[in-house]
Amino acid sequence: MGRRMMQWNTITKASILITITLHLILPVAVNSMRLELVHRHHERFSGGGGDVDQVEAVKGFVNRDGLRRQRMNQRWGVSNYDRRRKGLETTTTTEVEMPMRAGRDDALGEYFTEVKVGSPGQRFWLAADTGSEFTWFNCVMRNATTTATTKKTRKNKTKKKHHHHSKRNRTRTTRRTKKKKAKSNPCKGVFCPHRSKSFQAVTCASQKCKIDLSQLFSLSLCPKPSDPCLYDISYADGSSAKGFFGTDTITVDLKNGKEGKLNNLTIGCTKSMENGVNFNEDTGGILGLGFAKDSFIDKAAYEYGAKFSYCLVDHLSHRNVSSYLTIGGHHNAKLLGEIKRTELILFPPFYGVNVVGISIGGQMLKIPPQVWDFNSQGGTLIDSGTTLTALLVPAYEPVFEALIKSLTKVKRVTGEDFGALDFCFDAEGFDDSVVPRLVFHFAGGARFEPPVKSYIIDVAPLVKCIGIVPIDGIGGASVIGNIMQQNHLWEFDLSTNTIGFAPSICT
Repeated sequence: MGRRMMQWNTITKASILITITLHLILPVAVNSMRLELVHRHHERFSGGGGDVDQVEAVKGFVNRDGLRRQRMNQRWGVSNYDRRRKGLETTTTTEVEMPMRAGRDDALGEYFTEVKVGSPGQRFWLAADTGSEFTWFNCVMRNATTTATTKKTRKNKTKKKHHHHSKRNRTRTTRRTKKKKAKSNPCKGVFCPHRSKSFQAVTCASQKCKIDLSQLFSLSLCPKPSDPCLYDISYADGSSAKGFFGTDTITVDLKNGKEGKLNNLTIGCTKSMENGVNFNEDTGGILGLGFAKDSFIDKAAYEYGAKFSYCLVDHLSHRNVSSYLTIGGHHNAKLLGEIKRTELILFPPFYGVNVVGISIGGQMLKIPPQVWDFNSQGGTLIDSGTTLTALLVPAYEPVFEALIKSLTKVKRVTGEDFGALDFCFDAEGFDDSVVPRLVFHFAGGARFEPPVKSYIIDVAPLVKCIGIVPIDGIGGASVIGNIMQQNHLWEFDLSTNTIGFAPSICT
């Protein structure tokens, strides 16, 4: 089938000051792209060792969430993107399902999934981030200016060598290679694009660099037309990545046991990272699940079906517990209820939902409607990279007040530093049935009812907190974070602009 052009309707926004973001599927496909979601310290990985202190983990993701909101506000304020409409056709009815792992053991509020990049493929665990459309890898390159031209030149030089030198040169090369391997493998845990037959650097003089990649912070620096297109990206969590753009093949496992390839995907080769995730040899970059032209999701949805879904395990899950990010048809997830649907609002790279109100204990709270209106400096985003749900103050205050009314008999804990969490208490003997149910009401009548443990969260042994934080300032978008999303299947349908959700055990 041919691919129709996607149409967008413009949604104007006044200055939106603060925002955040994040990434299901019905029986249709025979095959699927399947990516597993598991813990960073899963026993299969090197050093798969002990737990991070739970209090420190909470402090870590609270701090990262705050930094993330600041950076996402910058993208949100200038994005002014058009709204995605119907019109995406796909070439196949296959399905991709990718395991993801919780980042609880890393003091990170993120999930991780595995892909292969290059030809031959090099395996990496990447942080799955719906707040970014850009996929990049930690990178070591013998020569940063390696392009199709330099590869061709190297090939021609090889042909010019006299035949009787070939065997001797190969012997010397083999000896040198063995010595290098004995010392260290420079490509262990990092992507070496010069070893990939399918890698092509994007040149700085190209239109792709100057125009197409400008939203990904491509630099105008271009000493020579054949030099690579550079980037310097600042992330929502305060980190930054510097490197150069290229295209290569990403390979993932299909549900039928075969491999699926996404060719000529724009990726980044990151040579330096500041104030960011302490990636080790098992976790090597970011898988951008945000929607944008030529993004991973754009290409994968086109190849395997215009849907993707994920189901996040409990953030306190340990090793051996995994769920899946699926692109394509439904993978028979164990649902505990029917799938409900509402409108999906796309502001590349962000995913938005039309919230119309919040109720607690069956009572709708008095929240100004402008809080939920994208055209009035409000709105709500869904983000896999943000851990805690964050609400604009006019929504946060009535939610907070309604919840603490049910907690009058608990002993408040004030000695520990739990970051931006306003109310923590001694949870010994606590029964969460005393807490009224919080419900997000979406346009069209769909209701999202997370379990109590998703908003009264564990932060330390026998200590719980209200796991929702306020967003100060004038305007901005609220965000439904990954703890609030956990134990639910979330299905993003890019052809109908709808999002579906249902409770699930996610394994």
